[in-house]
Amino acid sequence: MVPRMVHRMPTAVRRAAAVLLAALIAFAAPAAGQTRSITLIRDAETEALLRAVNAPLFAAAGLDRGLVRTFIIADRSINAFVTTGNRLAVHTGLITSIESVNELAGVLAHEVGHISGGHLARLPEELRYAMIRSVAAMLVGAAAAAATGQGGAAAAIGMGGQSIAMRELFAFTRTQENAADQAAVTFLARAGWSPAGLLRLMERLQAQEALLTEKQDPYLRTHPLTRDRIEFLRERLAESRHAQTPMPPELEEAFRMVRAKLVGFLEPASVPRLYPPSDQSAPARYARAILAFRQGRTDEAVAGLDGLIAERPASPWLHELKGQVLFESGRVRESIEPYRRAARLAPGEGLIRAAFGRALLESGDAALLPSAIEELETATRLDPRSGFTWRTLGIAYARAGDQGRSALAFAEEAALSGDLRTQREMAARAERALPPGPARLRAQDLLRAAEVMREERRR
Repeated sequence: MVPRMVHRMPTAVRRAAAVLLAALIAFAAPAAGQTRSITLIRDAETEALLRAVNAPLFAAAGLDRGLVRTFIIADRSINAFVTTGNRLAVHTGLITSIESVNELAGVLAHEVGHISGGHLARLPEELRYAMIRSVAAMLVGAAAAAATGQGGAAAAIGMGGQSIAMRELFAFTRTQENAADQAAVTFLARAGWSPAGLLRLMERLQAQEALLTEKQDPYLRTHPLTRDRIEFLRERLAESRHAQTPMPPELEEAFRMVRAKLVGFLEPASVPRLYPPSDQSAPARYARAILAFRQGRTDEAVAGLDGLIAERPASPWLHELKGQVLFESGRVRESIEPYRRAARLAPGEGLIRAAFGRALLESGDAALLPSAIEELETATRLDPRSGFTWRTLGIAYARAGDQGRSALAFAEEAALSGDLRTQREMAARAERALPPGPARLRAQDLLRAAEVMREERRR
């Protein structure tokens, strides 16, 4: 509907609509004006940290954790944002750039404030009203030009209307930012956490406001700062009985380990500067072990992880990473035991169970194939939205000679990726091969869903 409406507008009106649409994108997208692709990453340790921080905030906001999906975007810029469907996105650059888990909690509390307040759901309606006001001003201007014969009147009145509409729209988004700040302070207080972290981050980002837009972190474009917002946080911090309350030490330590991990994998050039050899802390050794792995120094990476495991034998993440290092270095059989330990320590982590199942599958030992299938089936129940797991399970079923379940697993993977043709073909194949029962019914559901979606796309 919008493209068709814009196509019919006069040039000046189209410009007004474009500016207003840009305002919507700036609020709801990770970075206004960016056209580069978004890379999502999955990491059990990072996801566990975000869940641990979000859980008290969701509880404080009265939100069902199952209704909010969190995504991690591989991007070095500082940003976090919410999109339609209660999707919460966090840039890796936010985690690697901030100084404490309290700052992370402050940002997440602000985003939870947007979700709790239903802000994104109300923005399109506000945008529509702003466009109507702008277009109405254009029409008034056009009528004035027709009456006076002076085309300049249309432009002058039209631009005035556009300016008013833009001011009203930006006032709406500023109001939402203020409301999210107020909600964040409330949720942090209910969790027993200090708002100091959010204030510290805002004060650091305030120095960027004078920069050109392309040099700013996207957080400033999706969350416009104002002096009032910072003053509000300072006042609430002064009044808070949790102002000096430290975050739970286990959360702080988990944050530091995750930050080191992300730096090691995504910003390897920064490791020598941020974690020099003189730093013998666990996060520093973690980052250096990951850097060694990335540079092909497998034995050094394993030795570094073994040292950490000796100190933290109950950490599933260290065992998982050791398994990954060995697996991706071609030492598949050696990777099985670290993965097994990780799976036992974190039985509810679908990503770990999937990695363990893949190691069993690729070991070359036919006797381990039933165990591989069992692990992968468990992983799909724990994390049904992992296309990687469904594909690996499909391969495992095929090696076991179960072509019906193999086709069904590949249909599940195709459904997640939006590949309707493969979804339809694999679901039809599964329906023909499977006996009556739940699996066959699922194949029929996937087949019907693919046909319905194909018809909708055709229309």
